[in-house]
Amino acid sequence: MKVTEYFEKANGQTLASFEVLPPLKGGSMQAIFDSLDPLMEFKPPFIDVTYHREDFIYKKRSSGYFEKVAIRKRPGTVGICAAIMHRYGVDAVPHLICGGFTKEDTENALIDLNFLNINNVLALRGDARQFDGKFIPEEDGHHFAIDLIHQIVDMNNGKYLHEDIENGSKTDFCIGVAGYPEKHFESPNLDMDLQYTKAKIDAGAEYIVTQMFYDNQKYFDYVKKCREVGIDVPIIPGLKPITKKYQLNSLPRLFHIDMPDDLVKELSLAKDAEARTQVGIEWSIQQSKELKEFGVPCLHYYTMGDSDIIHSIMEKVF
Repeated sequence: MKVTEYFEKANGQTLASFEVLPPLKGGSMQAIFDSLDPLMEFKPPFIDVTYHREDFIYKKRSSGYFEKVAIRKRPGTVGICAAIMHRYGVDAVPHLICGGFTKEDTENALIDLNFLNINNVLALRGDARQFDGKFIPEEDGHHFAIDLIHQIVDMNNGKYLHEDIENGSKTDFCIGVAGYPEKHFESPNLDMDLQYTKAKIDAGAEYIVTQMFYDNQKYFDYVKKCREVGIDVPIIPGLKPITKKYQLNSLPRLFHIDMPDDLVKELSLAKDAEARTQVGIEWSIQQSKELKEFGVPCLHYYTMGDSDIIHSIMEKVF
């Protein structure tokens, strides 16, 4: 079933969904199952699986020179999606990115997903590689998420890259995109960022999942601004409990978000790691309850392997 159909079927009831990372190369699928098994009692209608493009590392050779080597640290997104659907009978939503894919690669990936009866995707540009400084697309790849959306929509209409394919089989992908209540860090301001988002919706995207945030007012303001510019699709808040002191610096740096003064103060005053974890859990519980009362279609939790913490939040909210 499509993500948007779950929202329609819920009749205004707030659902809950989760997002998982593929294990590091060499890891086991059991790690994903161990993370999700305790959360399945909350009946998520879908589970997102992130995609990670290749990155570069530098290996020192016997000659003394360093060789630049490409490596994908977290492969397996499509296989993980298939395993999740088989084990739990819920829909999986793979993230599909521009980086690391040619248009032909994208088409083939979508064909595989279609054959596996995976009909939801989250279309993203993706991040720059670690040492690139800025996003660099593949040769003959997409530069922006909107270009990726156009290709997916084309396939939904039976249009493939090769012109000699006539009467191509139509896919039926439901397309989600990312939204940024505090704006994408590359956008000059929020208004321009909203225009980019609206263009993606106009191109065929059907729902939005937001970047994590810790001040619900930012989400409420974002939804209001979206509606004012004509974005009328479901907007799902993305939530990540902050439970470690180092995250006060790492999360703003990595995700370009602000931390509320009260949250920073509470975490700073916590006497030990256990107390900080409890502060983060309680903050996320209150965030979730307020968002649920607001009537959001779904609460989307970035699990990052912290299933025990997510479970503690869920049992207080649902």
